[in-house]
Amino acid sequence: MQIDALDLARSALMIALWIATPILCSGLVVGLVVSIAQAVTQIQEQTLSFVPKIAAMILVTVVLLGWISTQMVEFAQRMFVG
Repeated sequence: MQIDALDLARSALMIALWIATPILCSGLVVGLVVSIAQAVTQIQEQTLSFVPKIAAMILVTVVLLGWISTQMVEFAQRMFVG
């Protein structure tokens, strides 16, 4: 019984990581581009990078919403069905 609980917890963490990876990578790429642009233009505003990162992450989430919901539904079915 304990092994089953550990397997379910591991599966849940892996699904969460699998779902979060594209969203976090988009924030990383946009943050890197904004940081390079700030370095080139010598604009050192700390809050300037937050808005593009948040906008990109929201956009990626909306675009991938169908895939995210499919992954979550499939995981829930595997949990309850067996």
